[in-house]
Amino acid sequence: MSQLGSSRAQALAERLKINSVTTLDLQGSTIGGNGALALTEALAEALKTNSAVTNLNLGNNSIEGNGTQALAEALKTNSTLTTLDLTDNNIRDVGAEALAEALKTNSTLTTLDLWNNNIGDFGALVLAEALKANSTLTNLNLGNNSIEGNGALALAEALKTNSTLTTLYLQGNSIESNGALALAEALKTNSTLTTLYLQGNSIESNGALALAEALKTNSTLTTLDLADNSIEGNGAEALAEALKTNSTLTTLNFGDNPIESNGALALAEALKTNSTLTTLSLADNSIESNGALALAEALKTNSTLTTLNFWDNPIESSGALALAEALLTNSTLTILSLAGNSIESNGALALAETLKTNSTLVTLDLHGNSIESNGALALAEALKTNSTLTTLSLADNSIEGNGALALAEALKTNSTLTTLYLQGNSIESNGALALAEALKTNSTLTTLGLQGNSIESNGALALAETLKTNSTLTTLNLGYNKVESDGALALAEALKTNSTLTNLNLAYSSIESNGALALAEALKTNWTLATLDLYGNLICYQGLLAFSEAFKTNSTLATLELRQNMIEDTAAMAFSEARKTNSILTTLELQRSLFGENEIQALAEAIKNDSTLAALDLGYNSIEDNGALAIAEALKTNSALANLSLAGNSIRYNGALALAESLKTNSTLTTLDLQNNSIGDNGSQSLFEALKINSTLTTLDLWGNLIGSNRALTLSEALKANSTLNTLYLQNNSIRANGALAISDGLKTNSTLTTLDLWGNSIGDNGALVLSDALKINSTLTTLDLPHNRIGDDGALALSEALKINSTLTVLNLWRNSIGDSGALALSGALRTNSTLATLDLGYNLIGDIGALVMAEALEMNSSLAILNLIGNSIGYIETRSLLQVSQDVRFIV
Repeated sequence: MSQLGSSRAQALAERLKINSVTTLDLQGSTIGGNGALALTEALAEALKTNSAVTNLNLGNNSIEGNGTQALAEALKTNSTLTTLDLTDNNIRDVGAEALAEALKTNSTLTTLDLWNNNIGDFGALVLAEALKANSTLTNLNLGNNSIEGNGALALAEALKTNSTLTTLYLQGNSIESNGALALAEALKTNSTLTTLYLQGNSIESNGALALAEALKTNSTLTTLDLADNSIEGNGAEALAEALKTNSTLTTLNFGDNPIESNGALALAEALKTNSTLTTLSLADNSIESNGALALAEALKTNSTLTTLNFWDNPIESSGALALAEALLTNSTLTILSLAGNSIESNGALALAETLKTNSTLVTLDLHGNSIESNGALALAEALKTNSTLTTLSLADNSIEGNGALALAEALKTNSTLTTLYLQGNSIESNGALALAEALKTNSTLTTLGLQGNSIESNGALALAETLKTNSTLTTLNLGYNKVESDGALALAEALKTNSTLTNLNLAYSSIESNGALALAEALKTNWTLATLDLYGNLICYQGLLAFSEAFKTNSTLATLELRQNMIEDTAAMAFSEARKTNSILTTLELQRSLFGENEIQALAEAIKNDSTLAALDLGYNSIEDNGALAIAEALKTNSALANLSLAGNSIRYNGALALAESLKTNSTLTTLDLQNNSIGDNGSQSLFEALKINSTLTTLDLWGNLIGSNRALTLSEALKANSTLNTLYLQNNSIRANGALAISDGLKTNSTLTTLDLWGNSIGDNGALVLSDALKINSTLTTLDLPHNRIGDDGALALSEALKINSTLTVLNLWRNSIGDSGALALSGALRTNSTLATLDLGYNLIGDIGALVMAEALEMNSSLAILNLIGNSIGYIETRSLLQVSQDVRFIV
């Protein structure tokens, strides 16, 4: 999701109260501090009734400490959430403290991701304290959090008693050697942790020595990541010594540490006796050829290692020769990465000779080794007989055309290779022609990477011809080649008959609109291509229009990349042309698309006579009054659109006036979202006048529109005449007491409105008083939201009197007002007789112990209230216990 915004976050939380969704991903939704606060507070309410959500992702939303505090409160009572992702939210120590407190009582959360939140040592300290009491959390990510030695010490202390945590991420902190020493001490007694990530912590050799000592006795840790820690040879030597006796560690990442050849020699010695390690990463370790020789010798007898990452070490050809010899007898290694090792052609020749007899290696990465064409020729010869290798990467090796020709010849007989990467090799068109010829008979290769090879249109033509008969290739990358439009035309022709290719990359291929037209035409009959990348070409409006036409019949293409082409200000216009005849799409999300005026005009023109589009979201596009006028004109003739969002578009009086006029004749629109515009009192008057005539609109959202109290009188008259509107959002509109008076007058006769939201309107006690009068008469309103309205005890008294008579209201929200014990006393009196109210939210008021006690007494006589929120009030422990003992049927947050 993206750009959710605070108001939509609030609405989403409301929907969660009745929705059965189990996973909610709001990562990067730009909720922001206040929006996140609104979302999490509303979510806390929603989770009281929602028993389905198990996974919640709020990563990268800037929710900060306040939002986290609200969410933490929800965790204290929630019993379904198992995974919570709060990565990159700047929650700091304040948020960490709130979460730690929640973890002490929460019994369902198993995974908590707090990566990149700047919680510091204090945050780590409070979370560590929580781990001593928590018995359900199994995965905790504290990476990149400015945690230093003290924080690591606290976490280490917790690990000595915690018996459930299995995975701990501490990468990218600064725990240094002292922190590592403390964690190592904990590992000596901890029996549950299986995975520990310490990458990038400057633990140096002293830290490595301590961890090595711990590994000698620890019997549960299986994965240890020590990459980028400035560990030198003596640290590697200590860990190697531990590996000789350790029997549980299966994965060790030692990458980016200057252990040099001495460290490699020690690890090699350990591999001769170790029988559990399966994955070893020694990337970028400054290991030279003698270190490679020692490891190669170990591989001759080791029977457990399956993956060896030796990326970016200067082992040169002599190191490659030694490893090649080891592979002649080794029967367990399946993945070998030697990228960036300067093995050159001699090293490639040795490895190629080994591949002729080796029967276990399935993946070989040799990219960036300057093997040139001679190395490629040798490997090609090996592929003719090898029957196990499935993936070969030879990218950036200067193999040129001759190397490609040799590999192509091998592909004619090889029957196991499925993936071949040849990008950046200057194979040019001659190489492409040879590979194309091979693909006519090869029946196993599924992925071919040829980007950046100076292949021109004739090479693309040859590959296209092959695609007409090839039935196994699924991915072809031709990006950064001079395919041009001629090549695109040929590939398009092939796509008309090819039935296996699913991914085609033609990024930066100098394709113009005529090439795009041909590809679009092919999509009308192709039923397999799922991804087409045309990033950075020269496609103009006509090309985009052609793709829009293709979408009328194509039902398989899921991803079309057209960024960095010459299609500015044409997206909506192209879609508009397609929509005139397309009858498939029913929902169109175009929020934050930054449309220009011409595009909105074109889109509006397209939907005038559209007969299938039911939902259109144009929120946050700055369409302003002119755009609203165009959409309004379309609504006069459109007979299908039911849901329209124009939120956050800087619509003022003229735009509101035009929309109001269209509502007088439109007979299909049921939901209109105009939140966060600036329609003002005059614009709102026009809309309210339209409601007197309109007979289909059921939901109107005018949140944050500067309506004021003057136009509430017009709304009152509209409510008296309108017989279809059931939901009205008027949050943050400065309606005040006078406006509430007018609205209450309308409610006395209205018989359809079920939900009224007056959040943040400063109606005060007087406003609550007049609404109470309406509630004594109204028999349809079920939900009344009055948070942030400066309502005190007098207002609560008036509402309580109404509750004694009203028999339809089920939800009353008085959150963040100024209600004290007297108001609680009055409301408790109403609860003794009221038999319909199911939810009462009194969170963050001024209720103390006395108010809590009278609530507890009243609940003993009440049979309908299911949810009571008293969070953020000054209620002591004894009174809280009294509330909780009243009835197990009532859900409390206190």
